[in-house]
Amino acid sequence: MCTFAAMKKGTIRNILFFIGLAAVVIMLLTFEVSFRQLWADICRAGYWLFAVIGLWLILYTMNAFAWLVILRESGEVNISFVRILKITISGFALNSATPVGLLGGEPYKIIEMTPVVGAQRATSSVVLFAMMHIFSHFWFWLTGVVLYLLFMPFQSGIAILLALVALFCFAGIYLFVKGYKNGMMVKLIRTLCHIPGLRNWAQRFEETHAESLQRIDGQIAALMGQSSRSFYISLALEYFGRMMQALEIFFMLLIFDADGASFLTYIHCVLILAFTSLFANMLFFIPMQMGGREGGFAMSTAQMGMTNEIGLFISIISRVRELFWMAVGLALIKVCPTKDK
Repeated sequence: MCTFAAMKKGTIRNILFFIGLAAVVIMLLTFEVSFRQLWADICRAGYWLFAVIGLWLILYTMNAFAWLVILRESGEVNISFVRILKITISGFALNSATPVGLLGGEPYKIIEMTPVVGAQRATSSVVLFAMMHIFSHFWFWLTGVVLYLLFMPFQSGIAILLALVALFCFAGIYLFVKGYKNGMMVKLIRTLCHIPGLRNWAQRFEETHAESLQRIDGQIAALMGQSSRSFYISLALEYFGRMMQALEIFFMLLIFDADGASFLTYIHCVLILAFTSLFANMLFFIPMQMGGREGGFAMSTAQMGMTNEIGLFISIISRVRELFWMAVGLALIKVCPTKDK
């Protein structure tokens, strides 16, 4: 017989699954592109669409390996890499589908890993991976600023914007480095204690889980202080994953033969991705960042001197790829869920 805890985890898993499924349906029903144009763009992408989908399998594999590196630092992990990859894909699918992103995928990953490594290790590893994922974004956005200054013509208006982006990235990097050195879970919960509506819950949570929060903060600090090799390996995997993601745009530009296949074209792709992702992440509270990413692609491609047609095409194919992997991720939730021991 299933224990109450197992039933509770199963219920949460099902709730997350149906939230994700509802988000996909809403996305399909509110797609601001006619079916005729959508199908025309899919046909235009041709075999490059398969290249884009395959690229993301590589990226998810890198994400899964980065998470596994973090997990192994806290002890033995009796789970196959294929299962880690499955949970990773489903976690990202839920992050894309749910408002405020991390409120979907991260709880799901904790639920799946708790029977394997225990609640504390599962929570700390998921928090560490989420931190690393966001931390790598700040470095990627900062890389975009440097590449723009090196390869794009100087404009005073853009220079002011780049300066603001750089300040934002340095501030984010500084905060994350402090978090890695001292831990951040206790500070996060104490911050929530000052927010109306969350104050009572946060205070009860801190009182009940004070010891666990301290241990999780200790494991967060240990990754950078005592396990620096694992820290830099996971950071490198996440950062170069962002750089590889630019190949998705590169493949699409080849369809238009935009400037030919050159190093500068790839630099343009990195810049488009960097500033589109920065703009889209500012709208993190919207499921699938609907509208934010399309607007980001439109502005970024225009800044690179490309036509609106190219920006729209990239955004549509990007959505098709995302919907494909969301569907795969949601389906995998129902395939061999991890059971309590």
